[in-house]
Amino acid sequence: MKTFKDFLKEEDGMGTVEVILIIVVLVALVVIFKSQITKIVNSLFDKITDQTDKL
Repeated sequence: MKTFKDFLKEEDGMGTVEVILIIVVLVALVVIFKSQITKIVNSLFDKITDQTDKL
């Protein structure tokens, strides 16, 4: 019984689980907002290209 209680109190794996959950959420957000992210990035590159052409 003591071993089971110690197992429940152990938190070594919690950091790994939290990192994996954060990565999953970020990937899901990228998949959901892929078209909006692409538009923003393309717009930024267009502005950068326009600004460098003026130099």
